[in-house]
Amino acid sequence: MSHLFAYLARMKFIKRWGLMHTTYPESIQEHSHRVAVIAHTLATIRNRLFGGRVDPARAALLALYHDAGEVLTGDLPAPVKYFNPEIRAAYRDIETAANQRLLGMVPEALREDYRPLFVAADADAVYWELVKAADKLCAYLKCVEEAAAGNREFSRAEQALRSTVDALTLPEVRYFLETFAPSVRLTLDELG
Repeated sequence: MSHLFAYLARMKFIKRWGLMHTTYPESIQEHSHRVAVIAHTLATIRNRLFGGRVDPARAALLALYHDAGEVLTGDLPAPVKYFNPEIRAAYRDIETAANQRLLGMVPEALREDYRPLFVAADADAVYWELVKAADKLCAYLKCVEEAAAGNREFSRAEQALRSTVDALTLPEVRYFLETFAPSVRLTLDELG
């Protein structure tokens, strides 16, 4: 018997932004879906506008699993995770151990198909770059949404994350920010 999907189902209970007041809570399950949609879009933008040859479905698939290990570790707030290099390195080791444990729950006959979802492979480096960019974009968009809802708690995080995404050198990120991000601030009536 495998407990993998029992653990993955618990993604809905792991909340993000634990140190901050949010107007609506966000689970890692919701976040992973959003990262997958944006990673898929970034890959599509790369292919259509910037001469790329990547599989958008692969980017989306890896994104769906990118935070799966947090069902074992919880979501560590960024100020803690990045407090110093030693803590960051230790947390990276914990993430690796959690992902290895999840991979160990996959039945042997299926394990090699799931390995790249839990253990980043060099062959998928281009996809993980897109997933990481999508992850940063999602964090930024969450801050934009919170600020648009009047939650000043996210003001500094929004500024910091905008600087982070602006520093990304991927042209597809720039296109995404110019094309899709502005409407996130709008109300439903304004989207009309």
